[in-house]
Amino acid sequence: MSSPRASLEQSASCWRTVVHNDPVNLMTYVQWVFESYFSMGPSVAYAKMMEVHNAGRAIVSTGQREQMERDAQEMHTYGLRATIEEAEC
Repeated sequence: MSSPRASLEQSASCWRTVVHNDPVNLMTYVQWVFESYFSMGPSVAYAKMMEVHNAGRAIVSTGQREQMERDAQEMHTYGLRATIEEAEC
């Protein structure tokens, strides 16, 4: 049986930042944001950008809730739509 603290720590680290498609930003700009902020390589950033474009959303980071909130807020400062959601561990 896991302790309440272990469960709390596990749930605290199981979050993800999701970027959503929008009709405003150019695809090249979204790719540049992913490269600049998340330090993704060009091919990874391109694949994530295409996932946003084609599927309407893409998971761009996973980790503790506080960091995911920061990542989503940063995406907002770049003009991108982003949310966080709890992930299964």
